[in-house]
Amino acid sequence: MAITASQVKELREKTGAGMMDCKKALTECDGDIAKAVDWLREKGIAKAEKKAGRIAAEGLTRVASQGNDAVIFEVNSETDFVAKNEQFLHVLDVLQAALLEAKPATLEDALKVNTAEGSVEDVITNATATIGEKISFRRVNVITKQDDEVFGTYMHMGGKISSVVVLKGTQDAQIAKNIAMQVASMSPAYVSQDEIPSEVVEHERELQLQMMQNDPKMANKPENVLQGILKGKVDKHFKDLCLNDQEYFLEPKQKVGQFLKENGCSAVCFVRYQTGEGIEKREENFAEEVMSQIKG
Repeated sequence: MAITASQVKELREKTGAGMMDCKKALTECDGDIAKAVDWLREKGIAKAEKKAGRIAAEGLTRVASQGNDAVIFEVNSETDFVAKNEQFLHVLDVLQAALLEAKPATLEDALKVNTAEGSVEDVITNATATIGEKISFRRVNVITKQDDEVFGTYMHMGGKISSVVVLKGTQDAQIAKNIAMQVASMSPAYVSQDEIPSEVVEHERELQLQMMQNDPKMANKPENVLQGILKGKVDKHFKDLCLNDQEYFLEPKQKVGQFLKENGCSAVCFVRYQTGEGIEKREENFAEEVMSQIKG
């Protein structure tokens, strides 16, 4: 009988197995979903079945450049131990080569990219089944530079943090790498204060103003003095959020912007990924987890 795409999709959602494995199982079982699930389990292919609800907040990020393109992405696992597994690292290698070549614009596009081992989505699904933990492809960003610009890339602790910067006005790879290290270590949010959205600045201004109004020490100060203090507080808040205003880690007495200017260049943009940032890690009771495994 003919196997439909919707049947394959349903079986994939139930088992976490790869598309071709699901199609084969359905063919072997004459389209019977329940029997196909058992068939996959018997073959050891449906190991990902119970992993879908788990939280994958460990893993690694990866950054690489080729020509005028760079890609930075994150793949998550449930435990740090698995992130050091050769199979997991192989997944990153496979994805890196394919993503650099395809340059996907969105995460959805990236999941459809073909690799040497199937689509990115298939590679992740199969990794979940074979490794035995939930593996997730979380995010990706492709950065394109101009011919007169240079990439700087850096990975900290094997990819726990990855960063990529684009500098203009130099082809010095070492300077670019140093700035990528700055981004990785100091986690700026903007290149300069000019990039900060006006609503963000206004929100901070209102917050600082409220705090000043609640401070008895500010009660009798002249308006012009209060405005000066307010500006200083707002500027101080955003100082460490801007790459150019940060202290350069190799020369703390110098700002990054000053260092770049002295070397005839400037930062165009940057991207920084840190493994698991923004993912709420679930705290589980070990005894309950053991009992759930026994009951399951």
